[in-house]
Amino acid sequence: MTTIILLIFILGYLLIAMESKIHINKAAIALIMAPLLWTLYTLASPETIIQANTAAFHEFLSTHPDYISLTKAEQVVKFIVNSQIVNQLGNVAEILFYLLGALTIVELIDIHKGFQGITDRITTNNKKKLLWLTGGITFFMSSVLDNMTSAIVMMTLLQKILNTLQDRWTFGGIIIIAANAGGAWTPIGDVTTIMLWIGDNITSGHIMQTLFFPALISLIIPLWLVSLKLKGNIAHSDTPPLSSSVSASPTPKERNYILILGILSLLAVPVFKSLTQLPPFAGILLALGMLWVYTEIMYNHQKGLPTQNQYRMSYVLSKIDFSSILFFLGILLAVAALDAIGILNKLAVFSDKQIHNVYLVSIIFGLLSSVIDNVPLVAACMAMYPVISPQSAAQMPEPGYMLNFVKDGTFWELIAYCTGTGGSLLIIGSAAGVVVMGLEKISFIWYLKHISWLALVGFFSGIGIYILQKTIFGI
Repeated sequence: MTTIILLIFILGYLLIAMESKIHINKAAIALIMAPLLWTLYTLASPETIIQANTAAFHEFLSTHPDYISLTKAEQVVKFIVNSQIVNQLGNVAEILFYLLGALTIVELIDIHKGFQGITDRITTNNKKKLLWLTGGITFFMSSVLDNMTSAIVMMTLLQKILNTLQDRWTFGGIIIIAANAGGAWTPIGDVTTIMLWIGDNITSGHIMQTLFFPALISLIIPLWLVSLKLKGNIAHSDTPPLSSSVSASPTPKERNYILILGILSLLAVPVFKSLTQLPPFAGILLALGMLWVYTEIMYNHQKGLPTQNQYRMSYVLSKIDFSSILFFLGILLAVAALDAIGILNKLAVFSDKQIHNVYLVSIIFGLLSSVIDNVPLVAACMAMYPVISPQSAAQMPEPGYMLNFVKDGTFWELIAYCTGTGGSLLIIGSAAGVVVMGLEKISFIWYLKHISWLALVGFFSGIGIYILQKTIFGI
């Protein structure tokens, strides 16, 4: 049964990777795959399930003495239904509710054209200056917002500025690298760092301290290499700005208020978690509720504004990409099934024996993230290598090596960096890449020839900076 589960997961993954070819949304595949894998898991032999979850199974029986009189097969089913699935769904729900709140806040800012206040300030005609401004703004924007939104905002801006297709594609490549690099160094910058943060693998202050310079260098090196070839000034596009079809649009003052409040709401979540010790989803939902009240009061004072107006939160919620939320739900539960039957533990044991180097393992996962979605990759890492305490590490064989897996350990920092920036190596390796590819119709081969090598140089340069930090400063 273990082999069948693994084969179905691989088949599902291939179908997800071929989404653009088969024209079936990856969320649909993930939603089929997750319950199918859990169904097959329940059909596995009781001995296999108990062996993969010995401690948890016996703890479950000790807290449910009524089940002791049941047969082994019945006990295992009770264990799966009443313990494993419930616990896994709770872990996944923490991530999904956080994402739902964060995506809604970002969509609220976008609908109010809050990002326009940032992009309107880019007025330079010099190509090199524009390149560095574009990369820098994208880098810091994606550290707070999601990479896809940052890429859309910046690419839309450049489409209004640049007339030459070659220039737009080159700048688009830098936007992809910058968005993925910016999302790697903060706990709220990317889905993968959110997962590690919520799972208590990393802390917000530490990850920002250790990964800021590696992530920055992974962008600066490609920026510098591209800027060496850029010459001259920009031929601005003559396309007139689109007129709004909405009769009652927000004023510049309201637009800026929404931008500032939205950004502050996102930045306040790590602070909320530190002060209350509550999960991050509680903080983001509190922030979302407060923003909702603020916008309702603001628009209730505008007479004649319909309740279904596009700037109200109820409309904003209808614009959220729920297919992505459902994809995360399906893929995370599918990975949880692999963990439950012991496949990920076996992979961890294999990598420890054959590689036994956290740097090499992290680099491999980073390279894989250019082809495979980094969400299940990080989910697999978290299941393969559970967080251990420093005291437990000290009592294990090779305590120095095991310290890599404590909270804020080297392994988790490297996984955050490598899976985040590794998505830039191919244009299909990240949400930012896919969205820029769609906006500009950048070909896979062109990106591979002109941008992939830049991203690879930046990727390894950032790892080099990380090693120097560890060696010289001990951080």
